[in-house]
Amino acid sequence: MATAPTTAAPGRTGMALFALCLAVFIVPYGLSSAPVALPAMGDDLHAGVVPLQWVVNAYNVTAASFMMAAGSIADRIGRKRVFAFGIGLYGVSALIGALAPGIVVLDVARGIAGVAAAAMMTAGVSVTANMFQGAARTKAFAYVGVTIGAGLALGPTTSGLLVSGLGWRSVFWVQFAIAVLSMLGMGLIEESKDPDAKAVDWPGTLTFTPALFFFTLAVIEGPQWGWGNAAVWGLLAACGALLAAFVMVERRRTHPMFDLSLFREPRFMAVNLLATAVSFGFVGLMVLLPSYLVGANGLTGSGAGLAMLLLTAPVLAFPLVAGRLVQAGLSLRAVLTGGLLLAAAGLTWLGVPGAGIHPGIGVPALAGPLLLIGTGVGLIYGLMDGAAVSTVPPAKVGMATGMFNTIRLAGEAVAVAAMVAALVSLVQPRIAAGLGRIPGAEGLDAGAVTASVTSGSVDAAGPGSASGPALALADFLADSYTEGFRVVLWGAALVCGVAGVVLYLMLGGRGGARVGADERAPEAGMGQVRDPGTGVGQRRGPETGVRDVAPEMGEPEPDTAPPAEQPATRTPVDATR
Repeated sequence: MATAPTTAAPGRTGMALFALCLAVFIVPYGLSSAPVALPAMGDDLHAGVVPLQWVVNAYNVTAASFMMAAGSIADRIGRKRVFAFGIGLYGVSALIGALAPGIVVLDVARGIAGVAAAAMMTAGVSVTANMFQGAARTKAFAYVGVTIGAGLALGPTTSGLLVSGLGWRSVFWVQFAIAVLSMLGMGLIEESKDPDAKAVDWPGTLTFTPALFFFTLAVIEGPQWGWGNAAVWGLLAACGALLAAFVMVERRRTHPMFDLSLFREPRFMAVNLLATAVSFGFVGLMVLLPSYLVGANGLTGSGAGLAMLLLTAPVLAFPLVAGRLVQAGLSLRAVLTGGLLLAAAGLTWLGVPGAGIHPGIGVPALAGPLLLIGTGVGLIYGLMDGAAVSTVPPAKVGMATGMFNTIRLAGEAVAVAAMVAALVSLVQPRIAAGLGRIPGAEGLDAGAVTASVTSGSVDAAGPGSASGPALALADFLADSYTEGFRVVLWGAALVCGVAGVVLYLMLGGRGGARVGADERAPEAGMGQVRDPGTGVGQRRGPETGVRDVAPEMGEPEPDTAPPAEQPATRTPVDATR
């Protein structure tokens, strides 16, 4: 059993929660602030689209790969200790990024930041769950959810302003400053560990981590090397072999990193499908759209960052709306499915010729589709983490959280890699076919031009003069970029739309249709209600107060004695919790 939480004064716990949220803020901010700065990084460091995308991918891949190991280590040696280590390591990675002399060093720094993010997220969630109980825990996790939304929402805009005003390195200096400030609040956070925690699953970690890395590298490099290249197939074969070894290792271990039996739970799989779809519909777009707005649309970094606020601001506001909708009686199934379908509609709209993206599109034309996508994703983010926890028995909540975050971050890495690869694969043939028809462009290398264009440097792809042929080339490249990007947007819309239908069907079974309504357990003297913000069930008894359990799964944790047998009651859900 985990270390029991201690009781602290309300003021101290409030400050401790603020310190936790400040540190957690770095993780989504580190993801969403980088894409807007990619064009400026590429120009300064003379980097192409593939090394630039590793600024994003290195962060996601390492974070996903070390998530489960970080959680196991935190349970063994202390959650606060691992949380503080993650913050310190993130600060070091940000400092290296700010001083990086080249793209390789920057990519390595971002990989280190991903390891730090894994430690911060897993230990941070465990620390929060340990420090707060009952309704206070629900409120604490709500603040954590809003913090994650704020990091995603503010990253592109602040990054754009920083890049335009102080240069791209200032983005990492800001992250370094936040890490330093977060360390100052560590004295307010309580230490806890699980005395029954088992050893870290190193065989699982050492097979899963390189498998994910090899797969992502193959997807990213495929368009550059050629999909028939032996190196690409070698990477995919190595990935398959390592994944097979991983499954064999996990099945034979008494205490595996991944409990593969959870993948037989349809609702848990449904929530993971949801996270994967959001990776394509939101995270991938968040990476690709700023480069398009700078390259094909001629916006500055600050202009692109402000335009991205249309996409990210609803993610800050609508998680609270989602909680209210469920609190009012709307099913979790309906809200999550509706969010995916809204995102699919917005992505489709964004790709429609004339109505969606085109060179010179203004912010008013972007507002409709971007707000629609952001609204759908905001509704999902308000419920997704709580839904993941609520689909498993209480004894497996910690593992399920780690697995869910691992799959979510791995999905983000793969989604970004796949969308970038698809964009390059679609744009390069168009450019190769058209260069010979433009005077002065016959000798340009199509691959190099495509790399420059898709990294947001359309003007730098050809001759630097303002002559007629140069302008014609710039227009041609912007149009080619747009045509390829439209297909990628429609592909993302298809992923979200299909996932929405499948999600609706998968959540149609027992316990999937209504969350937050007046659902009760049949035990005498106890009514089961669910927290409208997280979907996590709570059993309420007249003498025992409230205890957290997973809905309709297992028995409550034995932290208090059961009440005396009484006739079953139907206690209304407290809508103010």
